[in-house]
Amino acid sequence: MKNLHNALLLKRLYQLKELGYKYTSEEPFKENEQNTLELPNSLLALKQQAQNCHLCSLSKNRNHIVFGEGNEQADLMFIGDAPLEIEDNTGKIFLGRGGEMLTAMIEKVIGISRQKVYLTNLLKCHPLVNKAVHEPEYHTCKAYLFKEIELVKPKIIVTLGEQAYHYLTNDTTKLTNIRGTVMVKDNHSIIPTYHPNFLLKNPSLKKDVFEDLKRVKGLLR
Repeated sequence: MKNLHNALLLKRLYQLKELGYKYTSEEPFKENEQNTLELPNSLLALKQQAQNCHLCSLSKNRNHIVFGEGNEQADLMFIGDAPLEIEDNTGKIFLGRGGEMLTAMIEKVIGISRQKVYLTNLLKCHPLVNKAVHEPEYHTCKAYLFKEIELVKPKIIVTLGEQAYHYLTNDTTKLTNIRGTVMVKDNHSIIPTYHPNFLLKNPSLKKDVFEDLKRVKGLLR
């Protein structure tokens, strides 16, 4: 997967930066040097590696990483942007009112249990309140996300929020203009929609997400 390879290149660059490198040639990134560009081939091992990741500033303040969870062979994957404080405290994903809303949407609109889908975030560490997340932090975590996609092999990916969609696809189109659109990429379809936490502040948009998830249900048939 080209996206995974590129994400791993960036991850390696940030790793070298943390070690004090200010300049490096292209030599460390030759295709035949597999050791620098590999992540584990199981979700459990990938989670363990993420738990030991300290490549960006987000790791300095976390209590737990919040890794993906659910059906490891799911046809449907949901990708959010970043963990909340309550999730940082427990290491569990999509908790609180937003998590409850997402569970209800999955079970009542799509008609399957939350346990049958795979849930993850673009970022694995909780950003501090009122602190902006920078490009290197997103790009460092992208390698883990792309590997999760590679291992789960979902047929459909629903991105929740603008950041998740943007960093997955590199498309900077505003979410209001693209939500609900079905895009085929590699071996899966991507459908962007609003994040449940955004809906808590903008309840009038629930009807839009309802329509988006009905489209997801139709694709799963």
